[in-house]
Amino acid sequence: MAASRALLPTPHAAAAASPAGARAGLAAASASLPFGAAGRAGGARLRVRCATLSSPAPVAAVESPARRISGAGSDGALRPKPAVLVAEKLSEAGLAVLREFADVECAYGMSPAELLARVSQFDALIVRSGTKVTREVLEAGRGRLRVVGRAGVGIDNVDLQAATEAGCLVVNAPTANTVAAAEHGIALLASMARNVSQADAALKAGKWQRSKYVGVSLVGKTLAIMGFGKVGSEVARRAKGLGMHVIAHDPYAPADRARAIGVELVSFDEAIARADFISLHMPLIPTTSKIFNDESFAKMKTGVRIINVARGGVIDEDALVRALDSGKVAQAALDVFTVEPPAKDSKLVLHENVTVTPHLGASTVEAQEGVAIEIAEAVVGALKGELAATAVNAPMVPAEVMSELAPYVSLAEKLGRLAVQLVAGESGIKGVKVVYTTARGPDDLDTRLLRAMVTKGLVEPVSSTFVNLVNADYSAKQRGLRITEERVAHDSPAAEAPLESIQVRLSQVQSKFAGAISDGGDIVLEGRVKYGVPHLTLVGPYEVDVSLEGNLILCRQIDQPGMIGKVGNILGQRNVNISFMSVGRTFRGKQAIMAIGVDEEPNKETLEKIGGIPAIEEFVFLEL
Repeated sequence: MAASRALLPTPHAAAAASPAGARAGLAAASASLPFGAAGRAGGARLRVRCATLSSPAPVAAVESPARRISGAGSDGALRPKPAVLVAEKLSEAGLAVLREFADVECAYGMSPAELLARVSQFDALIVRSGTKVTREVLEAGRGRLRVVGRAGVGIDNVDLQAATEAGCLVVNAPTANTVAAAEHGIALLASMARNVSQADAALKAGKWQRSKYVGVSLVGKTLAIMGFGKVGSEVARRAKGLGMHVIAHDPYAPADRARAIGVELVSFDEAIARADFISLHMPLIPTTSKIFNDESFAKMKTGVRIINVARGGVIDEDALVRALDSGKVAQAALDVFTVEPPAKDSKLVLHENVTVTPHLGASTVEAQEGVAIEIAEAVVGALKGELAATAVNAPMVPAEVMSELAPYVSLAEKLGRLAVQLVAGESGIKGVKVVYTTARGPDDLDTRLLRAMVTKGLVEPVSSTFVNLVNADYSAKQRGLRITEERVAHDSPAAEAPLESIQVRLSQVQSKFAGAISDGGDIVLEGRVKYGVPHLTLVGPYEVDVSLEGNLILCRQIDQPGMIGKVGNILGQRNVNISFMSVGRTFRGKQAIMAIGVDEEPNKETLEKIGGIPAIEEFVFLEL
């Protein structure tokens, strides 16, 4: 049986007419889930069960007389076509793809109550950003709704946790609007440089002001692209064609791809300091929220110009107004805002040196058609039970597998999350090695879920991508992460635990914390599970014993008496609660690492106070 059938129940399987038939279908549908080239090459296979099939009664109880018959299966029985509800406008090209496989009903403009009343009659639901797919909607669709398709990139309007709990796969369409967004960025860049919108408004008001609207040339200017993903790289290609010098910042951008376009990868601070124009293409995540603020603007050239077609929240809009008023920022061109639509009296929107558009980045005829086709193909594939590269939530995993691996899943993700926060400079992450110390053989331990969680920890803190078992390898490949795995035999073959330890090694990278560098030059973190709780047990060459809960401060220091008390007093005076402390050293009186767990995030002044202790050589704050 094809392994892809493991992800979702097919329409044929979901139509099992009796409990006995359902049980047989469940046994047949439990299959090996391929996970990238490495997963297909060999090794153990993870068993994934189709949860929907375990309870066929709700499907049998649904009344849907409008469903047509799609033909006979291998057993000669006629099969009903799946039903798809399209809740927001989709182009005819996308609808045509859907109609080849399913019964399609378009019901635009439904109220939340109407959606709740109707969703149980459909196998798939397709929405844009205007329809909220809440927990209530997903619970109303339980037993039949198996796929939610988001026609676009963002999935803020879909409750992913509830979808996963309901065994409902969520897919999106992240690539079709790439060119449209890049073109709009270039359009804003050029119109801003030449004052097109302001001159247009003045002329329509009867004013002929040629001398007032003298612009600036693009040729020879430096453009900094902040976020070198699909859209950012397309903007770079077009800007190079305009004669601009392009630099970029993105911790995950593959250096070879940047070189092929003729783009120089640099650090965040260097990018904003050198740029004449700055184009934003980064996701809105906690680490990028208001990353362009008073402090960032102060580091820029006077007269810099900013374009944003990404997410409004990456800019502190009040700080941008101040920078515009002072002349630090000469002009801004914005397609996105923190709150959309912005207030009618918004100082930013009304500012004379700001060009604005109402979130038109993906608004071209071609992009809308491309998005429609992409989401239609993803939904049809999911309804067929195939794996989708654009899946954004995890498939159902057998309870026995999750029960055994649960603490190790958490450990793997947290090691990845810590490791990525230790990376410094513009080098990015090139090579990742995950080492498992285990008494089990390859056939008794499937590590793909653990590898996926390491990837999740590495990618999610610096990306808007949701990483899970379905898309982990794809997400890693897209970001140029080369992840290898190694098994080390544990000395105690009688050990009952599936793993003794997990180690994550990042090679060819710079580190914010030199103490995390091993003798071989890699960032090394190792952990194990103790009493069901993930612990950090190795940082570089230093052995520690740290419960991975809350936040973490690492200090590299000269090994001498009184250090724990000094750091503890500073944190205590500032009402920062310490959950644990651990000190590891190589030799007595030499260097040591102090690991401090804290419940709250210390402010900048507190951290600087700790760093000011003479015996402390370096420190870093890490969020878990």
